[in-house]
Amino acid sequence: METKLTIQERLKDLRVVDRGLSLEQLAEQTGLSKSALGKYESEDFKDISPFAIVTLAKFYGVSTDYLLGLTENKNPANAELQALHLRDNAVDVIQNGKFNKRLLSELLVHEKFQQLMVDAEVYVDRIADSRINDMNAMLEAVRQQVIQQYSVEDGDLHTRTLALAQIQMGDYFRQMLSDDLIDILSDIREDHRQDATTADEESTAEAVCGYLKAAMSYEGSPQEKQARVYLQDWVLTMTQYPRRNL
Repeated sequence: METKLTIQERLKDLRVVDRGLSLEQLAEQTGLSKSALGKYESEDFKDISPFAIVTLAKFYGVSTDYLLGLTENKNPANAELQALHLRDNAVDVIQNGKFNKRLLSELLVHEKFQQLMVDAEVYVDRIADSRINDMNAMLEAVRQQVIQQYSVEDGDLHTRTLALAQIQMGDYFRQMLSDDLIDILSDIREDHRQDATTADEESTAEAVCGYLKAAMSYEGSPQEKQARVYLQDWVLTMTQYPRRNL
């Protein structure tokens, strides 16, 4: 589930988790007072001086925007763009594209993303094409030799096996890249299970079927059963779309 750290939480996380420092050690290395640093990390603290923000941002190697909670990126923006070597149109798509940018980030940091990119490079740059073509050519030569030498039909077991053993380039890479991507998305899908933005496990159709089954199994007159069906439908509608029905 997405959580956004407060300024106090960011400061404490950087000090304790990233650097493993005590307040005394941080005070010695930054020149800021221990009491001030302690206040900056306290839950009820409301203000921090610009000088302290800049000093701590430089010390931790993060952007001031990150410390102030204006971005989730720790690194300064200019350094990020230079290091990424992205084209201008790629940067524009990332900034202005109408897609789920959190999902893009999760794809990029997934442990299997490197494998996806390597496999994509092999396919796009035709790195394995010559080897696959050579193997297919050898299998086809053997198949033709068997047909001619033994006067067998093209569709017998052995010649058919030699034909099927040849790799169809498009199908092979399509399946491989699809497997790479599905593995990544399946992991992210599981991680999203408890997110507030993730759909409920039970669909509306399943809920309706359950309500109808319960209503029809009610022991009463046909009129009472029908009334229960209408009532269950009304409750479900108000639960799913409360604002629309107000």
